Formats: sequence, structure tokens, C-alpha cells
Amino acid sequence: MKQLFIKYKSVIRFILTFLLVYGVLSFGYKLYLQYSDGSKFYPDYMTHLVAKQSEALLDSFGYNAEVLPHPDEPSMKVIVNGQYLARVIEGCNAVSIIILFLSFIVAFSGKFKTTFFYILSGSVLIYSVNLLRIVLLTIGLYHYPKYEDVLHTVIFPAIIYGMVFLLWIFWVNRFSKLNKSNG
Repeated sequence: MKQLFIKYKSVIRFILTFLLVYGVLSFGYKLYLQYSDGSKFYPDYMTHLVAKQSEALLDSFGYNAEVLPHPDEPSMKVIVNGQYLARVIEGCNAVSIIILFLSFIVAFSGKFKTTFFYILSGSVLIYSVNLLRIVLLTIGLYHYPKYEDVLHTVIFPAIIYGMVFLLWIFWVNRFSKLNKSNG
């Protein structure tokens, strides 16, 4: 049994580190959501911010966009040219995806400075691509409403999760301690 632990020490360390970081950050995020009362920024600050930034991007692309609090659920309605097309819910704000990304990078950490800046730049990239994803989805729904299901459930999740996967692969191959010890 001891030989198995020694042999798979790096795998066990990765799994435990990943689970610990993911658990702590997810718990912190859950507390944040629990204590966001939505009185100033509805439904919570991050979701509100993503919705407003999506509105600004849609406007910059020439669409008359408006984002309003949904009266029946904790989300923001996205209206383009007077047509209610989508809603931005908490799951659309990329925080959970960034937590997943960050947990993986920390579990495969490299040098502190490199790890810190990769997490920072990767998080900004994920957030930015997520905003573009919401805007492109909204534009797609405006022009091609019959493809709503495939746009929302296949193409756009593939974009964000595919990018996170590529960021992980790049990290492991270029910067992680694992690569340094095997290279």
C-alpha cells in the first residue's frame, strides 16, 4: 500500500490540491451568492456586471440592447430591438468556470509568479470570451431563433469549456512543475 502512495504521490497531491482549492473557492462563492441581496445589483454583482457589459457590447455592435431585471426570477432579461431574447443568470457570469480553471492551475502549479500571472491572464481571457459568447449567442438568437437549442446547449458551451481545456493543456505542457520534472 505504501508503495502505491509513493508511486502515485503526484497524482494524489494533484487530486487533493484540486479538491481543496475547488471546495474552498466554491464555498466562498456560495457564501457570496447567499449574502448578495440584489438590492443594489440584481441578482448579484457579478451577474449584473456581465449583463450590463453584454448590453454595452451589443450596443457597440449596432444593436439596440437593453438589460432589465427579470420580474419572476433572479436573472437579467436581454432585449434587442424591443425583442426579449435571452436572460443572464448566475451561471452565465463565468465565476464557476474561473474557479474550475484556477483550481486546476493551482493543483498543477509552477513557479509562484508564473502561476499567479497565468491565473490572472487566464481568468481575464475566460471572462472576456464569456462576454463575447453571451453577445454572439444573443445575436444568433436574434437572427436565427430556430437554432436556439443548438446555439445554447452545444456551440456556446463548447467555446468556453474548449478554451478552458486548451488553457489547461498549454499550462501543463509549458509551465507546470509536472512538465519540468518529466522534461
